[in-house]
Amino acid sequence: MNLISKEDLARAREMDLLTYLTYYEPGNLRHVSGNVYSTVEHDSLIINNGKWCWFSQGIGGKSALDYLIKVKGIPFREAVERIIGRITEPLPPIKPKAETPKVFSMPKVNDDPSRVVQYLIGRGIAPEIINWCIDHKLIFETTKYSNVLFVGYDMTGNPRYGAVRAINGSYKGDIAGSDKRFSFTLARAESPRKVHVFECATDLLSYATCVLLRGENWHKETYLSLGGIGGKVLPLALEQFLKDHPDISHIYLHLDNDQPGRNATKNITEILKSNYVVKDIPPPEGKDFNDYLRIRLSKHKAINKEAKR
Repeated sequence: MNLISKEDLARAREMDLLTYLTYYEPGNLRHVSGNVYSTVEHDSLIINNGKWCWFSQGIGGKSALDYLIKVKGIPFREAVERIIGRITEPLPPIKPKAETPKVFSMPKVNDDPSRVVQYLIGRGIAPEIINWCIDHKLIFETTKYSNVLFVGYDMTGNPRYGAVRAINGSYKGDIAGSDKRFSFTLARAESPRKVHVFECATDLLSYATCVLLRGENWHKETYLSLGGIGGKVLPLALEQFLKDHPDISHIYLHLDNDQPGRNATKNITEILKSNYVVKDIPPPEGKDFNDYLRIRLSKHKAINKEAKR
C-alpha cells in the first residue's frame, strides 16, 4: 500500500469545495446567488468566499477534503486519493426529487368570521389589523372546524397559498396544493424598498400590532410571512418576493429565538448580504413575536392595574 506523501496531502488540502464540485460532482452543484452556491444533495450546505457551512448540521470547513470526510463520510486516505486523482470512479449520482404539479383550491369559508376574530384578538392582535385583513380577503374562517385561514396571492391577484391554524388545539398546516412562493403578505406600497420577514402569519400580525401600539402607521411597512423556514437554503417565499419586488434594498429578519430560527437567520444573511442590507431583529422577549406581543400586553395590563390602586 502506497503511503500518502506530504506533497499529495498538501495538494489535497489546497482544493476548495467549489472547485472540487465543479470538476468532480457538477450535478451536485447549485448556484444560489452571486458568489453563493449550495449542493443539490444538501440544500442547507452553503459555499461562499472559499468556505462552506452545513447549517442544518452545524459543521463546516474550507477544503474539499473537509467536505468529503465530514459530509460524505469518506475515509481520510480515500478522500485524499479522490482529490489528487488516484481514484477516478465517480461517486453515486445525485437524483433530485421530481416535483409534482401543484393545484391550489380555496376551501369553503364562513360568511361570519367572528370565531376567528375572537381567537386572533385573544392572541393580542389588534382588531383594526384583523378587520383590515378580512376586508382585503387575506384572513378567512374555514367552514370545516372554523379554523383561521391565511391566504397568499401572486402578483396577478390569484390565491396561491393557504395556511391553516386551529383556533382550538395545536393543528397548523398548509392547504393541499399551496405554493410557498406566494405566502401570506401585507404589502401596500407598489414598490417597497424594505420588507419585514417572519416565520408565520401570526408573528407578522403581532409585529404589525406592535407598530400600531407605538403610535406609528403600520400600513407604511411591508411584511412577509415565510410559511415556515423548512430546510431550504433561501425560503421560497422570500426568493419569490425579491423577484417580484426588485426595488427592495433592506431586509429585516424577525425570525424565532430558537435554534432553527437563529440558523435560518445566519443562512439567509450569508446568502443575501452581498446584494441587500440584512438586519437580524428577533423578538426582544419570548420565542417569537406573538410571545413578545402577549408579554408586552401583560406587562402593560399589570402596570395599569397597579396605577389604579
